[in-house]
Amino acid sequence: MDALKMMSADSCKKELPEFSIGDTIRINVRITEGSRSRLQAFEGTVIAKKGSGVSETFTVRRVAYGVGVERVFPLHSPNVDSIKVVRRGKVRRSKLYYLRDRVGKAAKVKQAL
Repeated sequence: MDALKMMSADSCKKELPEFSIGDTIRINVRITEGSRSRLQAFEGTVIAKKGSGVSETFTVRRVAYGVGVERVFPLHSPNVDSIKVVRRGKVRRSKLYYLRDRVGKAAKVKQAL
C-alpha cells in the first residue's frame, strides 16, 4: 500500500486535463453490465475535489429532469475513460456545496474569460 501512495499522480493515468472547481466537465465512464461494457457520459459542474495522490476524488453535480444528481469519481480509476473540460468557471470557493440550495439561473457558475 505504501508503494501505491509513493507513486506520483502523473504516473497513474495517461493524460488528465487540468480542471478545477467550478468547471463544467464531461466524463466518459465505463459501465459493465454482465459481459458487455459501454461508455456513458456524465456532464456537470465540479463542486469539490478531495484527497491527493492515488486516492484523489472529485464530485460532479448536474440537474437531470429537475432532480440534482451528484457523483463522486476517483480521479485515477480505470473506469474513468476520459475527462474533457467543456467550460471554465470563475469561482472564489474551494467547495461549491451552496449550489445544492440554488435553483434555476442562480445555480449557474460564471464563465472565466
